[in-house]
Amino acid sequence: MTMLPPRRFLPSFSLLAAFEAAARSGSVTAAAHELGLTQSAVSRQISALEKQLGVALFLRERQTIRLTLAGDAYAREVREALRRISNASLNLRANPSGGTLNLGILPFFGTRWLTPRIGRFLDLHPGVVVNLTTRLEPFDFRFDTLDAAIHFGSARWPGAALTFLMDEDVIPACSPDFLRKHAIRAPGDLVHAPLLHLNSRPDAWETWFRTAATEFDALHGMLFDQFATMVEAAVAGLGTALLPRFLIERELQQGLLVEAVAGGSMGTGQYYLAYPPDRATYPPLAVFRDWISREIEADGDRSLAIMGAIGQ
Repeated sequence: MTMLPPRRFLPSFSLLAAFEAAARSGSVTAAAHELGLTQSAVSRQISALEKQLGVALFLRERQTIRLTLAGDAYAREVREALRRISNASLNLRANPSGGTLNLGILPFFGTRWLTPRIGRFLDLHPGVVVNLTTRLEPFDFRFDTLDAAIHFGSARWPGAALTFLMDEDVIPACSPDFLRKHAIRAPGDLVHAPLLHLNSRPDAWETWFRTAATEFDALHGMLFDQFATMVEAAVAGLGTALLPRFLIERELQQGLLVEAVAGGSMGTGQYYLAYPPDRATYPPLAVFRDWISREIEADGDRSLAIMGAIGQ
């Protein structure tokens, strides 16, 4: 367990609140109004903080104040610390038992896979509150309020422990009308057909064609920054997209999308649950980690059963 610094380095909340309000507003008067104090009270609190720290935080110019360089850096740190305390208090108020899990999710994974299932987790663990926040890239858990995050890619996240969840396979998917219109029967037929690309995976089609041993020149087509938009474009017949099979099951079952080329599946990476090592035993995180692993295993069993039934 990390020990707190000596008390002499921990200013009182009232001093920090007065400083942060004045730093943010650039005015002692505005800070006093926000905090319900007098101007002289706010000025005394800021002076007391400067005396405790031994550093000038503001430059006083007539009736105005301006942060020093040291004060500006300190204000950023204090503002983040106060935000985290505020969030922790809100979470505790929403769930007095303290069972709150703040989870970072990938947008399409969260929308298509996790959100429809999260009710089952909450039914099993009614004392846990789950808060979902979108995160596209790895971040430093030390400076964030999240307890864990869904990560896609390789098994690398500095300063975090990783629990493997599943592999991802993508397939070239398009609408039935698009398939007929472009007479697609083999990988080579896709080279000159409209292709849909994802910003975060710019080389996906090149890799797919190489895997399919298909020659190609420069590949063009529409560019998207979200899987969700690209799926809708594929359904609308605008092109063929490389999409994770497990995230477009609905469209495949409804016949809105079909596999453009049989056997065109390609592995692209893995999904992990990332979290700070010192939070591994935090009860809401521990039960969520066990639940999501079981849910993914059950999904795999269902897929095998469906494939077996189709093969009979």
